[in-house]
Amino acid sequence: MSAQLAVLAALDWDLPYWAVTLIKVLVAALLVPTTALILGIVFLFKIMSWMQSRLGPQEAGPKGLLQLLADGVKFLQKEDVIPERADRFAFKVAPMIVLVSTFLLYVIIPAGPDPAVIADLPTGIFFALAVSSLSVIGVLMAGWASANKYALMGGIRAAGQLIAYELPMVLAVVGVIIQAGTLNMNGIVVAQANFKLFGDVGPGIPFIITQLPMFLIFLAAMQAELTQPPFDMPVAESELVSGYQVEYTGFRFLFFFLAEFATAFAFGAIASVLFLGGWYLPGLDVNSEWFWLIGPAVLFAKIMLVSFLIFWFRFTYPRLREDQLQRLAWKWLIPISLVWLAVTAVFKVVM
Repeated sequence: MSAQLAVLAALDWDLPYWAVTLIKVLVAALLVPTTALILGIVFLFKIMSWMQSRLGPQEAGPKGLLQLLADGVKFLQKEDVIPERADRFAFKVAPMIVLVSTFLLYVIIPAGPDPAVIADLPTGIFFALAVSSLSVIGVLMAGWASANKYALMGGIRAAGQLIAYELPMVLAVVGVIIQAGTLNMNGIVVAQANFKLFGDVGPGIPFIITQLPMFLIFLAAMQAELTQPPFDMPVAESELVSGYQVEYTGFRFLFFFLAEFATAFAFGAIASVLFLGGWYLPGLDVNSEWFWLIGPAVLFAKIMLVSFLIFWFRFTYPRLREDQLQRLAWKWLIPISLVWLAVTAVFKVVM
C-alpha cells in the first residue's frame, strides 16, 4: 500500500476521534488519484508499450512519467458539456457515485496491523463487496441520463455484466472466509500467517495454495467488474463508440478514468489480502513490530503483482461477445466456484 498509511499507523492515537477520522479520510482521498496514477503510468503506458514493442509517451517529463498529469490538466481545462436532452442532475451525479464507490473500497484495506487501516470493520470484506456494487448504479445513471442510444446500451450491458460476475466474485471470497473463519480483513491476514498445510511445521502459507481456483475466478470477476478487455463490451469503441461514457467530457470523464484505475488498485489490494497474505511476509512473526515499517511495502509489491496479471490479460485477449461473457460466468465460473466451495467446506470440517 502507500507509505502514507505507514505514517498513519505511526501517529499518536491520543488525538481526538474527529482528528483521527479526518486524517484517515484525507489519506483515503489522496490514495484514489495517487494509485490511479501509479497503475496508469506503470502499466497503461510503460508495460503496455513494452509488450507491444514500442516506446510509449516520452515527452511529458522524464521518460514520459508526467504524461498522465498532463492529460489530467487537459481534461480539467475542457468545457463541461451536457447534452441538451440529458437529465442534468443524473448526468452530473453519475461519475461521482462511481468515484465514491471506489473511495469506499479503500476504507477497509489494511496496510499493516491495526490501526494501519482506515476502518477495521468486523465485516470488512462484506462491506467491500457491498460498496463495489454501488458503481452499477452510477453506470446505469450515466447511460440513461445521457439521452444517447449508445450510452444507454452501454449502461445496460454494464449492469448485466456486473450483476453476472458479482456472484462468482462473492463465491470466490466465501471460500477464503470459510478457511479463515472471519470477515475481518486483518483477521484474514493473521489466519494466513497461522495457516500450516502440514501440521505445525514451517511458516504461514497464503490461501492461494489451497484456493488457487478461487483466486483465478476472482481475477476473472475483477476483470469483468472493471470492464477491461476481454470484458469491455460496455465501452466497446467499435460497437458503442464509448458506451455509457460517450457524452462525457472534461473533469466528469476524468472521474470515470480515476475510478477505473483506482478500483483496479483497490481490487488488487483485496485480492492480495485474501489470497496472498496481505501485508504479512512468511518467515516473520505476525506480531513483529517490523510490519509497521515493511507492511505497506509488502502489500504494495503484492498489489503490483496482481495488477500485472490484470493488465496482462487486458493487453492479450480480444473482446468477448456478450453471449460468451454470460456463458463463461454462468456455465463455468459459478459451477467451478460452487464445487471448490464444497471441497473447502469438507476439508474445513474434516481437518
